[in-house]
Amino acid sequence: MTDYPPIADHGLIGDLQTAALVTVDGSIDWFCCPRFDSPSVFGALLDRRRGGHCRIRPAERPYRSTQMYFPDTAILITRFSTEVGTGEIVDFMPPAGRDITGTHRLVRMLRCIRGRITFELEVAPRFGYGRQDHSTSATADGATFDGGDIGLTLHAVREPHDERLAQVRVTEDGDLHGRLPLTAGQVRGFVLESGTSRTPHAVRVSEIEATFDETVRFWHAWVARSTYRGRWREMVNRSAITLKLLTYAPTGAIVAAPTAGLPEQIGGERNWDYRYAWVRDASFSVSSLLALGFTEEAGDFARWLHGRYRSNGRPLQIMYRVDGSSDLREEELTHLEGYRRSSPVRIGNGASDQLQLDIYGELLDSLYQADRHGLWIGHQGWETVGELMTWLTVNWDQPEEGIWETRGGRADYTYGRLMSWVAFDRALRLAARHSLPGPVELWRSQRDRIYAQVWDQGWNPKRRAFVQHYDSDVLDSSLLRMVQVGFVAPRDPMWLSTLAEMGQELVTDSLVYRYDPEAAPDGLRGTEGTFSLCSFTYVTALARAGQAQQARLAFEKMLTYANHVGLYAEEIGLTGEQLGNFPQAFTHLALIDAATTLDEALDRMSGAAAARTGR
Repeated sequence: MTDYPPIADHGLIGDLQTAALVTVDGSIDWFCCPRFDSPSVFGALLDRRRGGHCRIRPAERPYRSTQMYFPDTAILITRFSTEVGTGEIVDFMPPAGRDITGTHRLVRMLRCIRGRITFELEVAPRFGYGRQDHSTSATADGATFDGGDIGLTLHAVREPHDERLAQVRVTEDGDLHGRLPLTAGQVRGFVLESGTSRTPHAVRVSEIEATFDETVRFWHAWVARSTYRGRWREMVNRSAITLKLLTYAPTGAIVAAPTAGLPEQIGGERNWDYRYAWVRDASFSVSSLLALGFTEEAGDFARWLHGRYRSNGRPLQIMYRVDGSSDLREEELTHLEGYRRSSPVRIGNGASDQLQLDIYGELLDSLYQADRHGLWIGHQGWETVGELMTWLTVNWDQPEEGIWETRGGRADYTYGRLMSWVAFDRALRLAARHSLPGPVELWRSQRDRIYAQVWDQGWNPKRRAFVQHYDSDVLDSSLLRMVQVGFVAPRDPMWLSTLAEMGQELVTDSLVYRYDPEAAPDGLRGTEGTFSLCSFTYVTALARAGQAQQARLAFEKMLTYANHVGLYAEEIGLTGEQLGNFPQAFTHLALIDAATTLDEALDRMSGAAAARTGR
C-alpha cells in the first residue's frame, strides 16, 4: 500500500474533453480517453501493478521534487533537484476545442535547467481499465501502442542531430523504457497522441515551444475574463481554472470530478465514479462561474440541460454522461485492487436513477442567476421550465433519496423541500421579470405550502435546529444553504440557533461533516471524512450571519488543507489527508462562493469602521 502516493500529491492537466493526474514524482497515473468517462489508459491510481502509468524521473539518486502551475494556466511544472543538476517536466494538454474528437495530445516537455540530468522514461499503457492487451513498436521517431479500438502514438521531441540521444527498449509487456541525458539549456521530451495508432514522427523543439505558448495564451485570455478583484485572487483563479478543466467543451457538461473509485475512507467501500455531469453540481458550478463573470459556460450548460430534457423526458435524471446519454450502469472492476486496497472499484453510478428533488431548485436558481447576467432564458427554455414545474407541482411532496445519495431508503428530506421552494420561487421571479406566461398562482401556492411545511416539520424544537428530514433529530450541513438561497433571514433567531447547533456537532476546527452516519444510517459500512463543500459553505453561512471574523478564520484554515497546487479532493480525513475523488468541482465552487461572500462582508465591516472614525 505504501507505493500509492497520497491523493493530494497530484496536479491536474486537461484539454476540456478529458484530463490527467500527474504526481509530484512525475508519473501520470490517471488518464482516460477520449473523454472523462472513457476507460482508463493510465490507471495506476487504482492499481499500481495493473493500472498502467507514464513515468518520468531522474536517474540520479537521491532527488527532490516540487510542483507548481505556470501562473494562471493549467500547465503543470514538476521540478527535480539532484546533486548534479536541476530539471523539470512541463506537462500540458493543448485545448481540444468544441468538436468531438478521439485525438488528444498530452505533452511532456523535458528541460535541464542547471548542470546535467538524466531522465528515466517509462510508458506503460493499460487500455480498457487494464483489461485490454496491446502491442508496441518503436522507431527513432517514437513508438506506437496499439490497443485495438484505441491506441497511443508517442512522438519524440528532438532535433535532427540527436537521433541517438535517447536509449529506448520495449519490454515483453509492451512497455517502453528509456533514458534521456540532458545538459543545461536542452529541451526534449515527447507528445502522446491518443486515437488510432499512427506512424510516429519527430517534433522539433521549436514546434512544441510554440504549442506551449499557444496554450499559455488560451488560459491567460480565459482568466482575464474574470471580474474577481478580491483578497484571495490566486485561490479563486485556481478554482475557476479547475472548474473549466472539468468542463466537456463539446456539450458544456461539467463533471463532478475526473476520477473514479478514490475512497472516502481508506480500505472502505465508499468508492464512487464521479466522471459524470450531475445536474446539481453543474448548476452550482455555473452559478459560481457567473459570479466571476464567466457567462459563456452558463449558456453552454443551459443548452446541454435543455437537450437532456428534450431527449430523455421528465423527470430529470440526477446525472448524465458528458455526451448527454443516460446509461450509467454501475459495475465493479474486480481485477483492480483499488487505491491502497480500497475496494470495490466501481465504474458507472447506481445512484443515477434515484429521486433527488433538490436538483430542480439548483437548476432553476442557476437559470435565474444566468438571466440576471443577461442570458435570457428564451421561449423554448421557458417552455421547458414550465414542463419541469408541472412535474414538480405533482411530485415535490414525497420521500426521496436526498442530496447525499444515501442507499438506506427514502425519507422526507428537508433540503429537498427547501430546494423545491427555490424552484417555484425562481420560476415566479423569472415570470415576473419578463412577463412570461405560466400558472403563477398555482406556483405561488405551491411555494407557500412548502415554506409553511419546512418551518412546521423541518424545525425540531428539541434540537432547536432545522434537521435532516422530518421526524428526525439529525443535523445535516446541506441546510447551511438556507440563508444563501433566501429562505430564511441570516440573523433570524431560529437560523442562528441552527447554525450554533451545527457548530457544536458537525464542525471540528473549521472542518464540517455532512451528517453523523451513526445517528443517520445511510446504508453503507464505514465512516467518512469532513466534507470540504460543507466546510466552505459554513464560511459563507457565518459571513452572512454577521460573523465575518469567525468566517475569515475558518476560511483561512480551510486554505491550509489545499494541496501544493491549490486543489481539493472531496473530503479531509482525521490527519488532514485528502480523501475521495480529486479534484472535486463541488469543493472548488464552494471556495469561490465563500471568497466572494466573505469579501463583501469584510468590505462592509471596513466601510462601517471608516464611517465611525470619519476616515
